[in-house]
Amino acid sequence: QVQPLESGGGLVQAGDSLTLSCVASRNNAMGWFRQAPGKEREFVAAISWNGAWTQYGEPVKGRFTISRDNAVNTVNLQMNTLKPEDTAVYYCAVGSGLLGSTSVTEYDYWGQGTQVTVSS
Repeated sequence: QVQPLESGGGLVQAGDSLTLSCVASRNNAMGWFRQAPGKEREFVAAISWNGAWTQYGEPVKGRFTISRDNAVNTVNLQMNTLKPEDTAVYYCAVGSGLLGSTSVTEYDYWGQGTQVTVSS
């Protein structure tokens, strides 16, 4: 089973925190993307296979943190100071390589997504 499995979404208020988790069977680079209704899928964060490299999309820099625990094949996305504009379906993806990327084309397997809704 290569398809990653996300969990942790929900309904929160602006300013709250939420942690998303993703379990995948491969320790490749991993990424989080999100898609709001009527918008294109947007890069959120990525992490290399060993956690040494991370990158964030501009809207979430300083608020979100990506981390991983390869012992349990899990990648987490800690989201702080959430805003209504963070509302979207969040997708976890398994990278085609080890180093990570901001591009959707560099990810081979995608989860089903988990809804995050931030109320004002």
